[in-house]
Amino acid sequence: MSAPLIQPLPLGQTLIEKGLISADQLRVALIEQQKHSHPLGRLLVALGFISEAVLREALSETLGRQSIDPVRALADSDALALIPHELARQYRLLPLRFRPATADGQPSLLTLAMADSSDIVAQDKIRAQAAARTGAPVALEILLAGDAEIDEAIDQHYGYELSIDGILREIETGATEAQAPRAAPEAYSHPVVRLIDALLTDAVKREASDIHFEPEAGFLRIRYRIDGMLRLVRTLHQSHWPALAVRIKVMSGMDIAESRTAQDGRISLAVNGRPIDFRVSALPTIRGENIVLRILDRQKGIVPLAGLGLPERERNELQRLVARPEGLILVTGPTGSGKTTTLYSLLGHIGDERINIMTLEDPVEYPMPWIRQTSVAEVKFGFADGVRAILRQDPDVILIGEIRDPETAEMAFRAAMTGHQVYATLHTNSALGAIPRLLDLEIPTDILVGNIIGIVAQRLLRRLCPQCRESSPPNEDESRLLRRLGQTALPDSLYRAGKGCEHCDFQGYRGRLAVMELLRIDSETDALLSRRAAPHEILQAARARGFRTLAENGMARVYEGATSLAELGRVVDLSGYHSNSNLK
Repeated sequence: MSAPLIQPLPLGQTLIEKGLISADQLRVALIEQQKHSHPLGRLLVALGFISEAVLREALSETLGRQSIDPVRALADSDALALIPHELARQYRLLPLRFRPATADGQPSLLTLAMADSSDIVAQDKIRAQAAARTGAPVALEILLAGDAEIDEAIDQHYGYELSIDGILREIETGATEAQAPRAAPEAYSHPVVRLIDALLTDAVKREASDIHFEPEAGFLRIRYRIDGMLRLVRTLHQSHWPALAVRIKVMSGMDIAESRTAQDGRISLAVNGRPIDFRVSALPTIRGENIVLRILDRQKGIVPLAGLGLPERERNELQRLVARPEGLILVTGPTGSGKTTTLYSLLGHIGDERINIMTLEDPVEYPMPWIRQTSVAEVKFGFADGVRAILRQDPDVILIGEIRDPETAEMAFRAAMTGHQVYATLHTNSALGAIPRLLDLEIPTDILVGNIIGIVAQRLLRRLCPQCRESSPPNEDESRLLRRLGQTALPDSLYRAGKGCEHCDFQGYRGRLAVMELLRIDSETDALLSRRAAPHEILQAARARGFRTLAENGMARVYEGATSLAELGRVVDLSGYHSNSNLK
C-alpha cells in the first residue's frame, strides 16, 4: 500500500506555525480578503504583519517553488529585450534570463520572477510575446518574488541601457539613450554600476570561472577564464578603472580608501535567476590595483559523482575508495584542477542524515545540506587547531581543505588513525608524488602505513566541440609524439579542434572533462611504503594491479575523441609517459 501524499499547509497556517504571525492577525487578514478579494499574502504585507521577504520565503515553501529577491538580482539584457516594460508592469513580473534553444533539441527557456505564479493568463501572454520575438516556442521557468520587490526591480532595470556596448557608449559620450523611470534607485542610474553588473552577468552567462581586471599604462584589460583558458573580452580606457575598482570594492566589502595592500572580499548576488558568489581579490601592482573575481556557481560546483563524466573504471574505483570506513583519501593537483568539485562530489555521494560530515575550508565555496562547514578565514584558528576542535564534535567524516604544513598533516593522520574517514587536498603533480611530499611534511613512515586509503591526482582537459571537431590521420608531428610515447600501432585517425562554430563560441572546445589517476593503497603498497621502496617500485606494483597514469587515461580520452592530443599535452606532462598497453 503506497504512502499517502503529504499536502503542503496553507499559507496562513504555515506562517502561524513558524511564529511569523498570530492567529488574530490571520483572522484580520481573512476578513479583509472577504472585502477586497486580494491575495492573502498581499494583504498581510499591506497590513504590516509581515515583510515582502518573509512572504516570499513562505510562499516558496508552501508552493514548492524557488524564490528570489529581484531587487538584488542581475537581469540578462537579452531577457529584458523580449518583454516590453508595459507588459512586465501589467503582470508584475521581471525577465531574468533567456537561454536560446540548444542543438540537442531543448527549447528556448525564459526565467521570470513573478509575484503571482498561478497567473496562467500572464504566462500565456509572456509565452506568446517571447515566441513572437524569437520566432520559436519558449518555455517558462517561474521564480517567486514579492509585489513591491517586483515593482522596484522593474523600475531598476527597465529604461536603462543594460548592454555592455551601450553602457560604455553612455560613459564615453555622456549621452543616455533611454530615460530612466522616476522611481528608479539613484545609485542604479549610474552607468558604472550597470557596467559592473553587466560584466558579471555576461561572465556567468558565458560560463567563466574567473574575471580578471588588469590595469596597464594606458588601458584596462578585462579577461574571462573560460574552460581553463584566459580570453580577452574588453579593453577599456584607463580612466574608467578607478570608478570601476571602487564599485567592486564597495560590493565586496573592501576598504575603498586602501589601495597599497592586498584585500579579499566576497559578493553574493542572484545572476540570471540563480545564486552566485564571487570571491574577490585585490592586489596592488605598479600599474594600479589588479582585481580578480572567482565565480562560484553552486549549481555547477556541486556535481553528483555520476555527473563528473568519468569513465566507468575510474568511477567504480572512486566508489571503492569511499566505501572504506576509515583512513585518509588525498586529492592532488594544481590550482584550478577541480579538486574541490571532486571532493564535494564524494561527500555528496556518501552524505545523508545518518552521518556527521564536517569540513574546514579556506573559504567555504559551496554550502551543502547535511554538512557542517567552517571557513578558517572567518574564525580564530587554522587547519590544525580546527581539526582538534572538530574531533570534539563527534564527526564521522572530516574534510580538510588543504594540508599545507606538518601540524595539519599530523592532525589529519591522527583523525584517520582514530576511526574517521578523512578527505584532504595536497599540492603535488601526481598521485605517487604525494608520498615524498608527506615525508617532507615530517609524517613518519610507520604513520603512513595503514592510514592512507588512496590518492587521486587529476587535471581538467578542454572537451572538443562535438559540432565542429575534425578527424583525420595523425600528421607527422603527432605520429612522432605517439611513437615517442610508446604507441607502436598508430590510430587510423585522431580528432582535433575545428575552426569553431556558434555552439563553442568559435573556440573549437566547449566544456571540460576530468582525467584522473587513482592509486589505491592496499597491503602490498603498505609493505613497500614500510621499507621505503623507491617510487618506480611502487609504480610497477601498482601497474600490476591495473593502475594507469594521468597520461595513459588522457590518451584513452584522446583516442575516443573527447579531447585532442594537443590539449592533453598542454595540461599533462607527456615526456615520461611510456606504455605498451592498447588504449584504443
